[in-house]
Amino acid sequence: MKLVAVTACPSGVAHTYLAAESLAVAAKNNGVEINVETQGSIGIENEITNEQVAAASAVILTNNIGIKNEERFKGKPVVRVSAGDCINKADAIIKKLQEKLG
Repeated sequence: MKLVAVTACPSGVAHTYLAAESLAVAAKNNGVEINVETQGSIGIENEITNEQVAAASAVILTNNIGIKNEERFKGKPVVRVSAGDCINKADAIIKKLQEKLG
């Protein structure tokens, strides 16, 4: 399974990057490939490509603040979670997506 994710928070500092790291670790631990873009205080980093979006089974977006360029995910299943949940419940989020999307 392949996923893409975008993490962002209102201040664009700690939670943005902690959420990205937690999702990456949880995906690796569950045998899932994930590309995580951060939209932090210094702008967009690790920008997700059109090819990565096309190959993804689903998209994870943090819902603490609007995500830039969200229209590129049109037609894909989107899961919206808080940055805090990404940090604290990343493993459960990945496992739930595995169950739903097989």
